[in-house]
Amino acid sequence: MRIKGKTGFLCISVFCAFATNQHLTTQVRGMRPLIKSNFKDLRTLLTDTPEQIDYLVSQFDTPKNQALLDLDNIGPLLGGRVQDQLGKRVLPALDAVLTMAGAIRETREALENVSASMEILQEGTNRLSANLTNAKENLNNTLNDAACSGAQAASTCDVIRNSLNQLSINANFSRLPPVTSQLAKVSEVLKIDLASLVQKGYAAFNDTPNLVQNQTKNILSDVKSVLDSIGTNITVAVKMLPIQKTITDFLIYLTQTETYIENYFPLVEQYDFYRWLSCLIACCLLILILVFYYLGLLCGACGYNKHKTPTNRGCVSNTGGNFLMAGVGFSFLFSWALMIIVVSTFVLGGNVEKLVCEPFKDKTIFQVLDTPYLFNEQWKNYLSGLLFKNPDVNLTFEQVYSDCKKNKGIYTSLQLDKFYNISKFLTISQYTQDLTVQFESIKINLSTIVLLDEVGKENLLNFSFSGIDGIDFAAYLTEVNKSITKVDLLSFANDLEARAEQLPKGALENALKGHASNIRMIHRQHVIPMEQEMSTLNQSIRLLQKTATELMVKVSQVITTVEGAQFLINNNASSIIIEETKKYMNMIIDYFEQYIQWVKDSIAMDVAACKPLANIIDTAIEIFLCSYITNSVNAFWFGLGGATTFLVPAIIFAVKLSKYYRRMDSEDVYDDVETLPMKNMENGNYGYHKDHLYGLHNPVMTSAMEQW
Repeated sequence: MRIKGKTGFLCISVFCAFATNQHLTTQVRGMRPLIKSNFKDLRTLLTDTPEQIDYLVSQFDTPKNQALLDLDNIGPLLGGRVQDQLGKRVLPALDAVLTMAGAIRETREALENVSASMEILQEGTNRLSANLTNAKENLNNTLNDAACSGAQAASTCDVIRNSLNQLSINANFSRLPPVTSQLAKVSEVLKIDLASLVQKGYAAFNDTPNLVQNQTKNILSDVKSVLDSIGTNITVAVKMLPIQKTITDFLIYLTQTETYIENYFPLVEQYDFYRWLSCLIACCLLILILVFYYLGLLCGACGYNKHKTPTNRGCVSNTGGNFLMAGVGFSFLFSWALMIIVVSTFVLGGNVEKLVCEPFKDKTIFQVLDTPYLFNEQWKNYLSGLLFKNPDVNLTFEQVYSDCKKNKGIYTSLQLDKFYNISKFLTISQYTQDLTVQFESIKINLSTIVLLDEVGKENLLNFSFSGIDGIDFAAYLTEVNKSITKVDLLSFANDLEARAEQLPKGALENALKGHASNIRMIHRQHVIPMEQEMSTLNQSIRLLQKTATELMVKVSQVITTVEGAQFLINNNASSIIIEETKKYMNMIIDYFEQYIQWVKDSIAMDVAACKPLANIIDTAIEIFLCSYITNSVNAFWFGLGGATTFLVPAIIFAVKLSKYYRRMDSEDVYDDVETLPMKNMENGNYGYHKDHLYGLHNPVMTSAMEQW
């Protein structure tokens, strides 16, 4: 069982060595497509870089076209901003004039209403007075009738007679002064359409963008020329980048390297075939030893007969023993070669793993490579000295690898700013100085904008002198607040009818009721229309009173506001124009600032992104050297070493076991029964465990038993 276990471990170890040997060959053969893919990516990077630079330059048209579009629309953009700033004072002034124009129209309407209402009320008062006089006379005649002298009617008639004085006019509109002169003056003011004058002011102010557009035509061509020169300067600055030279040199080196690999890779495959064949022979030797051991075990187990003596063992059993000894012989014969292979592959794989692969994973290998003066005693920084012949630049392998791993551009990874600082040549101020000069030369004159001419101002003053503030509003309000008659005619008629009910039935009662009906009719036909007209007069008077309150002050404020806005346009608009021109210029410049910043960022991070370079290093070291070769070599020596190690116990057990399988030339005789081999086998195995063997006396056994 022990020899079976040892040979089982040998099988596993040999299988591991054989599998890793084949795996290494497979990986080496599969390296060519991977290498080609990496070189293709790197070549694509190098060939695409000039196109990327051309793309950066071509994108200058984007901010340029936007700037040209804004320049073509300088009227709405710059003029609109100026208009918005001026409008904070201009629009309220024009709105105030327009409001005053509406107040003038309302004033004339109110004066017309007052004049008409006064005429209607005066006529109505006269008619009402005549009707009330007639009604009072007729009622008095009725009360003078003989029927009122009766005892029952006398007191009632006296009461009615005493109330007749209440049937008279209370409000007297004839005493109110007329508003004819004020109406005439306001009508004269309205002959000039102030609202249309204000609309002209609005139109003139709203034409500000067109004024700006027309007055800046001369400088637009100069500004466009400056933009063209900016594009030319930026193109020259970008084209001067040393990236192109670096890539050209590297492309030559890449072509040479690729050609070298293509030429020598078949040789690598050929040497790998020799390695594979050598390792295969070593594995086959182990397999041969295993075959001998397994054949020995198979034949020995099948041919073993415990009843036969060593000299009488069968051919199959003897063959099994011979196979075991053959395995032992081959083990001694080739074990030294296997040990040499194991030791050499262990030294190679172990050192590469510890000195290259593990330091590469934690990047400590770069610290060794970046050791000052390591490769060249005169170069502090070997990489910058190798690439740029300038060892003073602090360019390290670790920094370049890390930047390329992050897919940064070559400009950043190789610190090309130390040789050509793109920020120095792409400073926006050096390109916008001429642009600033052109915009500062812009002169815009808005004095042609007239918000309100002298005619309009005079019209406002005439309105303030129209005399509406001289109307006796108190007298008007006093009269319109009075009742038209001294007594409410409806109440008087109802009271008269009630008193008539107190009289005896007859002609007097009917006459008084007729008078009550007549008084109601007078109220309906005269008093009610006059009350409605008084309401209209009251509203008109109050509107006039509101308008007339501090009229001259209001008109003066409106004129002052308009003149202030006009003064702002004529004298102080230049400061607003300068301020808004700067904002407009900054908006144009901002397009190019964004473009230049984008160019800087693209050159630093995107142009010639060196991730393929990091991929090649990863492929060469991490994948090919460490994963494919070193791991396979380590697995191979582990399997082969394990198999070689298990050869020692296998030899021991094979030698001991072969003794029980092979046919002996003579039988061994032992002095002590305890020293007999296979002591625990059944008695009589070899004929030594009995006193007699096949009827013959055995003096040795007898002597031994006697001693025991």
